[in-house]
Amino acid sequence: MSVRTVVKSIQDIMRQDAGVDGDAQRISQLCWMFFLKILDDQDAQLELMESSYSSPLPDALRWGTWAADPEGMTGDELLVFINGTLFPKLKELTPAGPQAHRQRVVRSVFEDAYNYMKSGQLLRQVINKINEVDFNNLADRQHFGDVYEQLLNDLQSAGNAGEYYTPRAVTTFMSERIDPKPGEIVLDPACGTGGFLTCSIRYMREKYIKTPKDEQLMQQTLRAVEKKPLPHMLCTTNMLLHGIEDPSFVRHDNTLARPYVSYGSEDRVDIVLTNPPFGGKEEPGIESNFPSHLQTRETADLFLALIIRLLKPGGRAAVVLPDGSLFGEGVKTRLKEMLMEECNLHTIVRLPNSVFKPYASIGTNLLFFEKGEPTAETWYYEHRVPQGQKAYSMTKPIRVEHLQECVDWWGGNERKNRVETEVAWKVSMDEVKERGYNLDIKNPHFVADDHGDPVELLAKLDAAEAQAASLRDQLKSILEDALLR
Repeated sequence: MSVRTVVKSIQDIMRQDAGVDGDAQRISQLCWMFFLKILDDQDAQLELMESSYSSPLPDALRWGTWAADPEGMTGDELLVFINGTLFPKLKELTPAGPQAHRQRVVRSVFEDAYNYMKSGQLLRQVINKINEVDFNNLADRQHFGDVYEQLLNDLQSAGNAGEYYTPRAVTTFMSERIDPKPGEIVLDPACGTGGFLTCSIRYMREKYIKTPKDEQLMQQTLRAVEKKPLPHMLCTTNMLLHGIEDPSFVRHDNTLARPYVSYGSEDRVDIVLTNPPFGGKEEPGIESNFPSHLQTRETADLFLALIIRLLKPGGRAAVVLPDGSLFGEGVKTRLKEMLMEECNLHTIVRLPNSVFKPYASIGTNLLFFEKGEPTAETWYYEHRVPQGQKAYSMTKPIRVEHLQECVDWWGGNERKNRVETEVAWKVSMDEVKERGYNLDIKNPHFVADDHGDPVELLAKLDAAEAQAASLRDQLKSILEDALLR
């Protein structure tokens, strides 16, 4: 049976359980169970490879002890064990000894995890299905990676959970343009389910990693933070699934909760890849962590300010931002001035409104910049929905190949030989200053539809309004006559 079929069977079983309500809970339930199975398979492999290795979990809590036997605990006995023993002990796991870092990972995953299932019999059926996947089998692991990716994609329709997922075509495009290398510190300060991290890992393994030392170097220089429990758990599981031995670098925290000035040289990173939350407001008091001229409760603005500070000289960033960040005034203007004075904002890729549907239907932009030198000019590239398609959607999402024309235009890592086209143009720093740092610059090669002479249009509007007023008076007169009869 294929991994995809196994996962579908598990979802079908869960739908029969009265305790699991909706996709978000179903995926959360799946996640903690797969996390323990992946961890157990990984432990088994490490025990064979390293004689001194021991699991971070007590034997009684290991998946292989209580879950592996298909005729083991079931019904009320299983529920009592999971709710009364497994969860409380994992939530209170005390990091100690050589496996302290892995114990911290387990505890952080289970701090906000829940067992939603109420039927011990159905729970046993799910466990037995999970046991059909061997995460030490490369084919199974790779296949499950594809299935897991689809599960994360399903979050887009799971209420507000869609905010944690960036379309994989976008994360792949951004990661490859930034060109991360083993040894460079790569940070996602609002990592969601870990899409930018997995794309960076995959890219480095394909292009640069040739030895175990390269792999170790890469794993040691990954950094991530996520403040919400569900995406943190999903991201941590995602890292294990992608062969990361110690995903403790995925911190369950709010990057913005630390004072801006407290980020010093030891916190600087080489690369930032992120899609910070936008459209929402931070909790009261968070803005006071920032200098007065940068204070706002708009999350995307605070993240942009922090990203500029966190980059090392020569560091590179690729950030998803909404249209409002480009044309906004006040703090947004000061932020853009700071960005262009301290960094080379060399490229802005403008995306259509439908890329993030159904979670968001606003225009978004990919900003690429490098710390250390002021901006001289900025290139814009307008990505358009493929011909024959009105918009991207859940059934027709953006795909990697849709961005190939932009890749071809990009000019490699050195960004050489760029030319203006009907979808690409450049703007000088002086022009941006003249516009008051309004970066919402439309495609100059696009000719807007001719809707007619404004004076004539206004005259027609006045005539239509007068006619409407006349009809309204006639109707009022008819109604008054009817009431008097």
